[in-house]
Amino acid sequence: MYRGDYISDFLKNKNILITGGTGSFGKKFTETLLKEHSPKAIRIYSRGELLQVTMQEEFKDKRLRFFIGDVRDRERLYRAMNDVDIVVHAAALKQVPACEYNPIEAVKTNIDGSINVIDAAMKK
Repeated sequence: MYRGDYISDFLKNKNILITGGTGSFGKKFTETLLKEHSPKAIRIYSRGELLQVTMQEEFKDKRLRFFIGDVRDRERLYRAMNDVDIVVHAAALKQVPACEYNPIEAVKTNIDGSINVIDAAMKK
């Protein structure tokens, strides 16, 4: 079996949550999922409401659901992961100068947020 077939079979009809879904990786991954892998639904989880509205208008796909939330908020993650089959964690502060200037914020998002995603995924 071709590897791409295995991946498509794995993702087909699945409910997928993408943290940081409005970021550059999240948007491209969403586009690929919608075009090539037939998911049942994709939940875009991010804290940027304008970015969510823009993405919703750009994609216009009924399989997309948008959740405003931050990976720092463990309870919101639990709600967003309800009935989710696959979690793709892409939320992070990635700009090194911003992280150097705001190290505590980088730790809260990149480390504490990742721990929250793992905990929520394990408890779902």
